[in-house]
Amino acid sequence: MQQSPNESVHSNRMLREILLVALGGGAGSALRYLTALLVAHYYSGSVPLATLGVNVVGCFLIGLLIGICGGGSQLRLLFVTGFCGGYTTFSTFTAESYTMLHEGSYGAALLYVGGSVVAGLLALWLGVCLARLLRL
Repeated sequence: MQQSPNESVHSNRMLREILLVALGGGAGSALRYLTALLVAHYYSGSVPLATLGVNVVGCFLIGLLIGICGGGSQLRLLFVTGFCGGYTTFSTFTAESYTMLHEGSYGAALLYVGGSVVAGLLALWLGVCLARLLRL
């Protein structure tokens, strides 16, 4: 079945957007890995300093990039969704929480932040439990 010209344009645009996100995400993931290696080379403490640093830097970057790129642009897909998403999803979580607070949705923000942490810890625990059962 042949695509209409409109469907073809939409498919090409979606493919281009996916490639931008993938390119940015790959770069962000690689930088996160390099950051972890660098921190591990100089720091051997018990606090996960690399993750803390990446999360804080990622939050700063996503704020800066949202301000620079605006909404819906290809640069936003490459740098905000792709790079920051690959570097640390914590930055996206923080940006979403900030938006809720900025819009005055304090209850929703509190529920989102608290619920994400509690649900994330619970999901991790359940995953560990399932892995232990599967090893039997």
